[in-house]
Amino acid sequence: MSRFIDYPTLAPQGYQAQAGLERYIRGCGLDHALLELVKTRVSQLNGCAFCIDMHTKDARAAGETEQRLYLLSAWREASCYTERERAALAWAEALTLVAARHPEEALRTELARHFNDKEAVDLTWAIVAINGWNRVSIGCNTPAGGYQPGQYAL
Repeated sequence: MSRFIDYPTLAPQGYQAQAGLERYIRGCGLDHALLELVKTRVSQLNGCAFCIDMHTKDARAAGETEQRLYLLSAWREASCYTERERAALAWAEALTLVAARHPEEALRTELARHFNDKEAVDLTWAIVAINGWNRVSIGCNTPAGGYQPGQYAL
């Protein structure tokens, strides 16, 4: 395995810029449990072991069930997610995979049924942020498995 590149130490201004976006997201008013589901699903799509470890642990610490976490990669076939969660997960997948295909109007319409414009923008920023964290964590070979809930106070 490649060595970990300590990106917060080597590029503290970049890290703090990304952390600033994360602080905004944490305080924007979107439900913490919903954000953890979105962050976990995006991290699954991107194959970021560190972020999957982090966000599943944070979700569990916030009361999320094991069953819902186990089923997250197959959320379309699982009945345990609300319509709002489904809209958020569909939006997260669409934006994460945007290079393959841009979101269709039906997806935007469904998002608007469950999120007002401000919430939709905040959700979009959350998806942008976790995609960024995934890429930095993967690129710098951040080791997975040792994270403890609440470990990073940004």
